[in-house]
Amino acid sequence: MGKLDNRIIVSTGASRGIGYFAALQMVREGAHVIAIARTVGGLEELDDAAKELPGSLTLVPMDVTDYEAIDRLGGVIHERWGRLDGFFANAGILGPVSPFAHVGTKDFDRVMAVNVTANWRFIRSFDALFKASDSARLLFMTSGATSPIKPFMGPYTMSKAALEA
Repeated sequence: MGKLDNRIIVSTGASRGIGYFAALQMVREGAHVIAIARTVGGLEELDDAAKELPGSLTLVPMDVTDYEAIDRLGGVIHERWGRLDGFFANAGILGPVSPFAHVGTKDFDRVMAVNVTANWRFIRSFDALFKASDSARLLFMTSGATSPIKPFMGPYTMSKAALEA
C-alpha cells in the first residue's frame, strides 16, 4: 500500500526534470496523477515509465497559460472525481538573463504568466475541488534565486518571490 493510494493529484511541468520525477514518484506511491506539460513526447515517456507502477496517469498536453483550458480541466476533474487531493505546481520558465532594463515586455509578461498567473488560475479553478478533499495539499516549486538575489534574473526572481508570497 502506497502513501498516496487513491489520491488525485495535478502535477504541472511533468514532462521533464523535477516535474517528471515527482509525477513518477507520486504514481509509484499509488496516486492518480493528472500530468500537465506542453511536451507531448515527454508525457508519453512518463506514461511508459509508469506502466508497471501501482498508481495511474492522465496525460494533459497543454500550456499553463491557456487559462480557459485550466478552467475546463477543473470542470472535467469535478465531473470525473469530484475532488482534488494535491497540486504540485512545478511548471516554470527562466526567461531572459539580462539587465532588467533590457527585458522586453513580451518576455516579462510570459515569465509572470507561466510562473505566477497560471498558478493563481489553477487555484481559482480547483478551489472547490480542494475543499472537497479530506486533506488537500498544494506545493509550489520556487527557487533559491529569491535570496540572495542573483544579477540579471529580474523577471524570474520577481516571479518566484511572488509565488512564495
